[in-house]
Amino acid sequence: MKIKRKKLAIVLAVILCVIIIYICTVIGAASISFEDANRILLHELFHMNVDMEGISQGSISIIWNVRLPRVILGFLAGASLAVCGAGFQGIFKNPMADPFVLGVSSGAALGASVGIVLHFTGGFLGLNGTTLLAFMGAFLSIALVYSISRVGKRVPVATLLLSGIAVNQTLTAVISLVMIFNKQSMDQIMFWTMGSLNGKGWNQILTVLPYVAAGLLLLFTSCRELDIMLTGEDTAVQLGVNVEFLKKKVLFASSIITAAIISVTGIIGFVGLVVPHVVRILTGPKHRRLMPLSLVMGGTFLIICDTVSRSVATQEIPVGIITAVCGGPFFLYLLRKARKGGSSL
Repeated sequence: MKIKRKKLAIVLAVILCVIIIYICTVIGAASISFEDANRILLHELFHMNVDMEGISQGSISIIWNVRLPRVILGFLAGASLAVCGAGFQGIFKNPMADPFVLGVSSGAALGASVGIVLHFTGGFLGLNGTTLLAFMGAFLSIALVYSISRVGKRVPVATLLLSGIAVNQTLTAVISLVMIFNKQSMDQIMFWTMGSLNGKGWNQILTVLPYVAAGLLLLFTSCRELDIMLTGEDTAVQLGVNVEFLKKKVLFASSIITAAIISVTGIIGFVGLVVPHVVRILTGPKHRRLMPLSLVMGGTFLIICDTVSRSVATQEIPVGIITAVCGGPFFLYLLRKARKGGSSL
């Protein structure tokens, strides 16, 4: 009976996600009727032969080139960060672990800051300008943390966490120095670090999609080993799991996804921390259910937050602020509930 309920939760989450994607695509500041929005989606997305008479090119552009890619990128970002959070929490056995624990966010922010200050316009691997430097900064910070933490062929989890915290704080201080000495770029750097989907289109989706797809494939093929890891590293080794290889695999996959996403969107916090906890309450700790549902709920959560960010005020609020405002208090509620129940998250 429990298994049926858990499967039902996944099915309902997928249905809810599809409905929210649709609603968030057809509503917005521009006044476009549901009928017109439906016809545009049928014509542009499914290439159906529908009557487009009376629909302006402006309305078509708003739906197809502004709202839909923004919603899809929001889903990709939220889904990816939530799955990465589940992976990190499984590897570190630490409920406070999230996709930014290894200094990925501060590395990307430093790279983006340098790109903004220098007005960098180069490109490589489908990335260009500030996005490229943010991606490089994220990966260099991961490489630094990993090299500091490595002891022979092993990478102790505790050392990795502490190294990540130290590198994160150091790079954050360097970013502050960059802003102090380049005050004309301070607002732009600050806005980037808050995270936003504003102005993003199909190009950004196509840029991050290969990295996200490759990373998610690696993570989903690790579910069985991560489930065995729940019994402890020693038991996992006895059952034939290559624990050190699994750590490297999950860390690499999560890092490449996170680096790709935040290089385009900026830093969007709390998604990878809170969503896996909520899903764990609904489905239990098994990663075979935890990761798929985290993907769906993470994407849905970020789409809703982004819709709120562009709707509640005349000036758009960075979506990273909305996720923090929603995620912070909810996470405190989970902590309080766990303490009352005498358990840990």
